[in-house]
Amino acid sequence: MNRLPLLRRASAAPWFTSAATVVLLCVMVGVGAVGYDGFLAPQVLLNLLIDNGFLLVVAIGMSFVILSGGIDLSVGSVLALSTMICAWLLQTAHWPPLLVIATALLVGTGLGAAMGALIHYFKLQAFIVTLAGMFLARGLCYLISINSITIDDPLFVAMSQSRIALGELFVSPSVLVALLMLAVGIWLAHSTRFGRAVYAIGGNEQSALLMGLPVGRTKVLVYAFSGFCAALAGVLFSFYMLSGYGLHAQGVELDAIAAVVIGGTLLTGGYGYVAGTLTGVLILGVIQTLIAFDGSLSSWWTKIFIGALLFVFCVAQRVMSIGALRQSTPTQAAGAIR
Repeated sequence: MNRLPLLRRASAAPWFTSAATVVLLCVMVGVGAVGYDGFLAPQVLLNLLIDNGFLLVVAIGMSFVILSGGIDLSVGSVLALSTMICAWLLQTAHWPPLLVIATALLVGTGLGAAMGALIHYFKLQAFIVTLAGMFLARGLCYLISINSITIDDPLFVAMSQSRIALGELFVSPSVLVALLMLAVGIWLAHSTRFGRAVYAIGGNEQSALLMGLPVGRTKVLVYAFSGFCAALAGVLFSFYMLSGYGLHAQGVELDAIAAVVIGGTLLTGGYGYVAGTLTGVLILGVIQTLIAFDGSLSSWWTKIFIGALLFVFCVAQRVMSIGALRQSTPTQAAGAIR
């Protein structure tokens, strides 16, 4: 039975939530503009990217993991480990900064690849493997040092203080790195065999195997790319904080998952847009900015609003998918579910 038309109708779910995300972002910005003076100042909007550039990089890697039907709970801990590696090698071992950055990226990529191999070749649940990776990476942070390590390397200080002028406005170098990674992610997802294989595996791994796609290699590469993005985000976070600390980035893995899902990617995999992840990250940033402008709300309200949004978008995705199935005949719907 030909299920292609049915699957195309089911793909309306991420399309709908991606469009809803853009509309929601515009509404939230409009509310901020009406309620608070200076909210629409161009520099305030650019600060959303400056403050959340590292989160965008993490979320790009997470997008590929979720598109493949997996999950990666280790990214926040890998980010923190990357800051500790950078700080310790710079301040204690006195390595050259470029070698330090390359080492941090290599460690993150290797850890991600190892988790991907365990997930595929040993048929283990991604949740359990990446949970173990989360504990491992966070534990390695404290093995290096239980205290925060200040970074005073000239290159890192220069990157922290550099501002790229856009007329009277400015952005940080981290923003350019994050936007470059976004462009790379979009290209990988939509213009390469690797991206097509990721979507196919997320849609139906058994069908991808029957089609002759390199499922094992692709899954290892997906988690390696996620580890690379988490490590790169750690380097950017080191520029931002000028320190390495085992408590850095607690909960970032959940923020990344929220940004990806709010951006229109289905948690079940197979459908979504990497570009939508940017919108998801911006929505999280706008929520934080609105609360900061208000001044009367606790920072914990950020988590409450994000949780509510995540719940709404997950329900919307599910309702849209069920609606698409009900438009088909009962026999087709049963076949698609199987």
